[in-house]
Amino acid sequence: MPDRGSGPPSGPRIRVGRPSRRVRTLLMTLGVLAVLAMAFVMFAGFWTDWLWYRSVNYSSVFTKTLWTKIGLFTVFGLLMAAAVGVNIWLAHRLRPPLSAMSLEQQSLDRYRMGIAPFKKWILLAITALVGLIAGASAAGQWRTWLMWVNGVPFNQKDPQFGLDVAFYAFDLPWYRFLLGFGFAAAVLSLIAAALTHYLYGGLRVTGGARATSAATGHLSVLLGLFVALKAVAYWLDRYGLAVKSSDFKATGNWTGLRYVDANAYLPAKTILFCIAAICAVLFFATLWRRTWQLPVIGFGLMVLSAILIGGLYPAIVQKFQVEPNEQAKEQEYIEKNIEATRKAYDIDGTQISDYGGKGKTGGSDAAKADQRKQADTQASYRLIDPNVVGPTFDQLERKRKYYQFPTTLDVDRYNVDGKEQDTVIGLRELDLDGIPKRNWINDHFTYTHGYGAVTAKGTETDPNADPAGSPDFTDKGLPTKGQLPSYEQRIYYGEKTEQYSIVGGPQKELDYESDGEKTTSYEGDSGVNLSNPVNRAAYAVAFSEPQIMYSGAIGEGSRILYNRTPKERVEAVAPWLTIDGDAYPAVIKGKIQWIVDAYTTTNGYPYASRTTLGDTTADSLTAANNQRAVVAQQNQVNYIRNSVKATVDAYDGTVKLYQWDDKDPVLKTWMNAFPGTVEKKSAISAELKDHMRYPQDLFKVQRELLTRYHVEDPRQFYSGSDVWQVPDDPTNKEKNAVPPYYQSLKMPQKGKTAEQLEQKFSLTTTFTPNGRPNLQAFMAVDADATSSEYGTIRVLNVKSDVPGPQQFQSELNGNNEVATFVRDLRGTDSDIVYGNLLTIPIDDGFLYIEPVYVKGGSANYPLLKKVGVSYTGARDPVFRDTLAESFDAVFGAQGQDPEDPPKEDPDKPTPPPSSDPTVKEALDEAQKAFDEADKALKEGDLSGYDEAMKKAEEAVQRAVEAEGKARKED
Repeated sequence: MPDRGSGPPSGPRIRVGRPSRRVRTLLMTLGVLAVLAMAFVMFAGFWTDWLWYRSVNYSSVFTKTLWTKIGLFTVFGLLMAAAVGVNIWLAHRLRPPLSAMSLEQQSLDRYRMGIAPFKKWILLAITALVGLIAGASAAGQWRTWLMWVNGVPFNQKDPQFGLDVAFYAFDLPWYRFLLGFGFAAAVLSLIAAALTHYLYGGLRVTGGARATSAATGHLSVLLGLFVALKAVAYWLDRYGLAVKSSDFKATGNWTGLRYVDANAYLPAKTILFCIAAICAVLFFATLWRRTWQLPVIGFGLMVLSAILIGGLYPAIVQKFQVEPNEQAKEQEYIEKNIEATRKAYDIDGTQISDYGGKGKTGGSDAAKADQRKQADTQASYRLIDPNVVGPTFDQLERKRKYYQFPTTLDVDRYNVDGKEQDTVIGLRELDLDGIPKRNWINDHFTYTHGYGAVTAKGTETDPNADPAGSPDFTDKGLPTKGQLPSYEQRIYYGEKTEQYSIVGGPQKELDYESDGEKTTSYEGDSGVNLSNPVNRAAYAVAFSEPQIMYSGAIGEGSRILYNRTPKERVEAVAPWLTIDGDAYPAVIKGKIQWIVDAYTTTNGYPYASRTTLGDTTADSLTAANNQRAVVAQQNQVNYIRNSVKATVDAYDGTVKLYQWDDKDPVLKTWMNAFPGTVEKKSAISAELKDHMRYPQDLFKVQRELLTRYHVEDPRQFYSGSDVWQVPDDPTNKEKNAVPPYYQSLKMPQKGKTAEQLEQKFSLTTTFTPNGRPNLQAFMAVDADATSSEYGTIRVLNVKSDVPGPQQFQSELNGNNEVATFVRDLRGTDSDIVYGNLLTIPIDDGFLYIEPVYVKGGSANYPLLKKVGVSYTGARDPVFRDTLAESFDAVFGAQGQDPEDPPKEDPDKPTPPPSSDPTVKEALDEAQKAFDEADKALKEGDLSGYDEAMKKAEEAVQRAVEAEGKARKED
């Protein structure tokens, strides 16, 4: 009988088998649904992009970009898959026949047996994986491909090789990509072939490395291809020296060849090319010789040559030939760098003239009166600072909580009564945070647009306004009314409009008309139609908002608006452009148009020094306002042109691109790639051109380059004796660069008197010597797009020791009238806000003009209260209620003569004389506190000033009490 105790334990048995048909069907259904859901998510992204591009009439950009990416992905993905797959198949085909196996091969046998049934699938998976990775990488090079295919010549040759600049800008990047792809294919094929040979016995590593003749030949060919590619790399490196960046201690950032490059690296690269080519031939020769001896020797020689010729020899040349006489050796190459950099950044036409800077002070009453008269006409002084009065516009003209103005407003010009007037303008845009009740319907259906442009004179305040110091609004109200002709006031596209809205359907939108609040329904052609259920489903997925699919607020005529900021729209339809940080609005022919400046750039202009756009265009405004940051496709560049000016309609979102620079080869290349997307310059209407201007970001890049490249003599450039710097903004403490300012002024020119000059709308900035605060130069560019001299850069090189912006600010802060003004504000919970510090050349000197605002008290927004003015040569700045009063005081035509000694501050406590030690101690403390207060005021530290003044008053009070007590005792 069997042993019952040894059997399995009694109890219920659990049967593990295949799932039932119902379960299998359910699992299969779920799997299919998951795959379909993933596919629809991918489809939704593609479909919504296509619908958006079609809605703005730039579908050709989408299709051209898409097909280019698909083509590159397919071609290079297949090439990589084929390269790796063929080499794996060939290595398997060349495997040795089975024989008595070593222990190493016996251990590998189980792997061979394991993969034997799945060899085809494994090969397919490996090739598919490397193909997908390579294809995705190649698709990212669509810009490089299109520039190579469509490139046009610059008709400028580099000074070293005599090749057109287009070779470096358009051709060389594509050749480098092909070379990198070739290296990747060779390395992956080599690794895959070596592993296959090892797995199947063609290659052994234990007991001494050995390989069959077939494996030797196969791997040698792959190594020969790698070395041949290295030879090509050495040859391309020769040309790469013309666009190579390096750190040159004499000048900092450097691009192009230097002495050591031309006389050591260049011949070294040529020699290494020859060695690598010979070495590649030796590897290919193993197909017949079946030995690795010669190629290994050749490869070792190549590595040794790379170290000695490519590394050690240039270091010796630099150490013993260049450094002992660097200035003389580098002079030729510095000259090439200067010439190329000035051309690449379009600063080679800069007109630099010497300027005294001291000004003409004193003289007869008639001379003073003439200066005073000249001051009135020298410029349209912008006292209403658009960087300060944004909150003032917001408080006085917001009208509804759900509207807002940008923190930084814009400057434009409008013709009023036949006279051009500098105007500060801001659009009343939507502010979702101010909606009384936040919900999906209100956020996206009811509150959909802003309303109206508010404008104010840039040169004066409203004399009848309450509170005093308010801007003189020329267009205001809701809807806005004023000097502008009738226009469409609804703003569906703006700098602050970042959310999507659904308009035009059954749900009405909040609106305004002359008789108050109304409702409206969007009548424009913008946006994507949501009547189609497929479109609704796609947007529900793309925006992760399921209500779009089933909401009753969406119906016939509903359209979805998104990508609503001007910069977003221009960048989307022209992804090859770099967008300026400041889009600005203008009222043109009954419409609000956003004007957007855009740039073409390249990083491949030979010998031109590179600059980083994000750093070069940063200033005190961009630091405080991310909306002003440059949108850069290519952050580091060494060539830039304002080749395109674009417009975006604030109502219907229409985007138009206009060719502004018809000589720019980079733009011509992109116009070949995307025909029909950019209109000719002649298509710009006269009304639109009236509002176009020189762009700020280009100006900031040019001024940064001119700090060094205003010098054209290579010896002086090398010495660095005349390096300038852009001063920090003296009106804040963040140590950021002062922003450039738009202003209409008369720029001194040789051969022209003050009466012959005309005011021109200009963009201006100042320079100081490197490491010093005094004024070194003043730069202005003709910013009026209608001017025949548009883009002309003029620089006044100051030859006298003239106070710079920071020095003026310090002197103004230390002025007795300023001290009294600040002290009077104490206790009213108010603060001083300094406006733009304007610098104006006049009568061989400079005017510094700074509006001073007060924020706080009954009006918690900036109001213009004072104007600080100084004329170089005069002793002290003046601080008056109006600009006219300040001019009177500065030029001595009326009021106080600037040569008169300043009056004592009557409100400043005067300590009594005494010999009592207690009194003396208190007076010493008071004097120390007064000194601290003066220092704090000069540094703009108002809280520190208040604290020090309190200490001073307390000390003076103690001295007075001690003196009184001493007299009573006497």
